[in-house]
Amino acid sequence: MSNATLAPFRTRSFRFQWPADLCTAWAMEMETLILGWYVLVESGSVMLLTVFGSLLFIGTLLSPLLGTVADRLGLRRVLTMMRLCYAAFSILILTLTLAGLLTPTLVLVVAALSGLIKPTDIGMRSAMVGATVPPEHLTAAMGISRTTMDTAKICGALAGSGFVALAGMGPTYGLVVVLYLTGALLTRQMDSGRVVHPAGTRVPDRTSALADLREGMTYIWRTPRLLAAMTVAALVNLTAYPLTIGLLPHVARDVFHIGQQGLGLLVASFAGGALIGSIAISVLGARLRPAWTMMATVIAWHVFLLGFVLAPGPAVAMVLLACAGVCQSLGMLTLSILLLRTSEARFRGRIMGVRMLAIYPLPVGLLIAGALVERIGFIASGILMLVAGLLLVAAVLVTWRADLLPRDAPGNAG
Repeated sequence: MSNATLAPFRTRSFRFQWPADLCTAWAMEMETLILGWYVLVESGSVMLLTVFGSLLFIGTLLSPLLGTVADRLGLRRVLTMMRLCYAAFSILILTLTLAGLLTPTLVLVVAALSGLIKPTDIGMRSAMVGATVPPEHLTAAMGISRTTMDTAKICGALAGSGFVALAGMGPTYGLVVVLYLTGALLTRQMDSGRVVHPAGTRVPDRTSALADLREGMTYIWRTPRLLAAMTVAALVNLTAYPLTIGLLPHVARDVFHIGQQGLGLLVASFAGGALIGSIAISVLGARLRPAWTMMATVIAWHVFLLGFVLAPGPAVAMVLLACAGVCQSLGMLTLSILLLRTSEARFRGRIMGVRMLAIYPLPVGLLIAGALVERIGFIASGILMLVAGLLLVAAVLVTWRADLLPRDAPGNAG
């Protein structure tokens, strides 16, 4: 990588944030894969598997409020407390596993509790990058930051499935606990993430957290490019993500019959493509038009997923998943860059909190997908969801084309 690509590491806070996010992302990915497979095998129900996936995102409703609290208390403080909570929940799962008391029902209960705060983590990471990295290094920093999630999906998925097969669930969960605690300790070393008001400027009067949140949502509603980006985020969570987040254990076991290690390969294929997209953003991101790239890659993402759904075997499916992963990474990174680059600094925590609220359609999409698969099968369900997604994305293009497509449109600002 060039010096410009690695420039974000000149910022002290980012040097701590990257490994902190890496440890947290690896732990999350291992945990989700291990527990998802456990629920599917122990219950034998695709619907219960999608319920588990849905519960992991139940806290998206709290994300805007947590983002507002972070704007007031500092992103580092809130993010550290959140990651300590993840560690506590993983310790609970480990204790139940070692005691022989773990059941699918208890997994769902813990998933619901941890799901109250985990969805906010991704938005907080992006907001922290926006708050601590100089603007000229922001695009490269977003790409590098995203690699923590992509490598986690590759290595975390392979390690999670491999370690469980070799050592069992207990020792593997011990590693998850260590990763969460390490991530929390590194997070504590980052900068505060507070908005610094220049000398001589008037500091806004303190208002209630709900008033701050209302102000942030009003700002988004009145800014077409931000509203369009939030709508796209909601749509992909409803129609695209359920196929690669919630249903892959079912695809591995019941469609391709390749077992838990095959599941790891499917997840790693999608993530490998996403990693390529993240690196591309860090190298070429400054030359891309955020809004135009977001829309083009979201459409391509749906098309490649259609190919995956219709794939005749696991090898072809993995190639198509990798292509979908590239498009997913490019689309979601340029969406975040659009939000951070074209909004006021004082709204960043709130905007990224509302961005996580756009994940709320994901549990809805997972439940719809689970119900459809049990009634009409995986292929028909996937085609139905993805065609609907393409139609909805087309509607966004028509509605906000003036703010998204022209080279000089607000959403393509450099």
